[in-house]
Amino acid sequence: MTPTLTPTDRNRVLLVLLSALFTALVAVSIINVALPSIRVGLDASSTGLQWVLSGYSLTFGVVLIASGRAGDLLGRERLFILGVAIFGTFSLVAALAPSIVVLNIARALMGVGSGIMNPQITGIIQQHYTGRDRARAFGIFGAVVGFAVAIGPVLGGAIIGWLPAGVGWRWTMGINVPLSIISIVLALAWLPKTPRTSGVKHDLDPIGAILLGTAVFLTMLPFMMAEDSPQTWWFLALGAVVGACWLAWEQHYRFSGRSPMVNLSLFRIRSFSLGSAMIAVFFAGTTTIWVLLAQFVQEGAGQTALVAGMVGLPAAILSVYTSYIGGRLVVTHGRWLVVTGLLLNIAGLVLTVIAAFAIMAGAPVWWLMLAVLPIGFGAGWITSPNQTLTLREVPPNHGGTAGGIMQTGQRVGTAMGTAAVTGLYFSHVSSGYDVALAWGFALITFFMLIALTIATVDAVKGRGQDTV
Repeated sequence: MTPTLTPTDRNRVLLVLLSALFTALVAVSIINVALPSIRVGLDASSTGLQWVLSGYSLTFGVVLIASGRAGDLLGRERLFILGVAIFGTFSLVAALAPSIVVLNIARALMGVGSGIMNPQITGIIQQHYTGRDRARAFGIFGAVVGFAVAIGPVLGGAIIGWLPAGVGWRWTMGINVPLSIISIVLALAWLPKTPRTSGVKHDLDPIGAILLGTAVFLTMLPFMMAEDSPQTWWFLALGAVVGACWLAWEQHYRFSGRSPMVNLSLFRIRSFSLGSAMIAVFFAGTTTIWVLLAQFVQEGAGQTALVAGMVGLPAAILSVYTSYIGGRLVVTHGRWLVVTGLLLNIAGLVLTVIAAFAIMAGAPVWWLMLAVLPIGFGAGWITSPNQTLTLREVPPNHGGTAGGIMQTGQRVGTAMGTAAVTGLYFSHVSSGYDVALAWGFALITFFMLIALTIATVDAVKGRGQDTV
């Protein structure tokens, strides 16, 4: 039975959840500015540096759905604390790593901890918040995401600049340790405890968990390694085979009277299936926008890394504000708010390409700062409102699993989109950095148009009922 919380209790719950989320997201964005220092400090190769990024993302994606399911059955606050503890412990190992191999193993296990923690956050919000309160909670959730992404590189740059060479990059990960301890202490004090059930056998469906984790791993791996190892594309076909085996197993498990890891009836919920598909396609495009801009500003416009970071900072800060107000607007505007956000993103992409050609013709690089503002504005009306709408009809007892499915789709979309967009960009660099940016942004726009189509279909089908 879900305990009834007072408004003060709910605010405390949200503080605990979002403080841990902030720490995990900063760990993703902060590492980008630390890579040059890591390369020098650990004498790391380019492949080793790639795995500093990829290892975390890969393990994070693999464990999401299984950990969401475990939290639904065993108690979300217990899995949340376990995830934070694993994340904090291996952040310490990463900070003290004597070699790039140790660092990459630690980063991969940090991803496991984050992957265990994250579905519990959406599951607990789903469990304890309803209606307008849930929309507000997810609005704040989106604002925290935007702020963490914006502040991570700035915080990393400050730490590396303040501390001696060889020490700064270690503290970009070491800072997670005290923050994780604080999150655990607050979680033990403030998170509602799930009653322990005696004599109840929890059906975790371990074979289903292994099959699905393997399918996700095999699907994501080629997009992360194909540039150096083209033969890894074969893993994609193998991933599809394992995925089909997982579906067959889940059906068999259900027909045998057991409770499968993923209740496939979730996908019969229109708002959940279309919302999950939309956000996966959106992430295939949006995550590479800032990667290409950083490349263009530094390599094409000849500016510093600091300037590259500052170009996107106002847009990121704007997304914090629009995420917050999006939590209120989604109550009345529903899926049409997401449609509006996607249209703003597409407009921003077009303006950015126009600005890029102008800059290569002699215009100041700061034009980009204005051009990308619609992207930041629109992003706040996509991610957190979509989270509210997609989970709106999901039963609370499946909240963690549903959150894990959504985030897994985002991770797979990110891996696919990053490989496709960056590959297209670099293949056209010889024609000019503005031309390369135009090609890359054309593919991102294609992903955005698919996401827009899905969101519009969802909005039209849900006309009159697609509000919170």
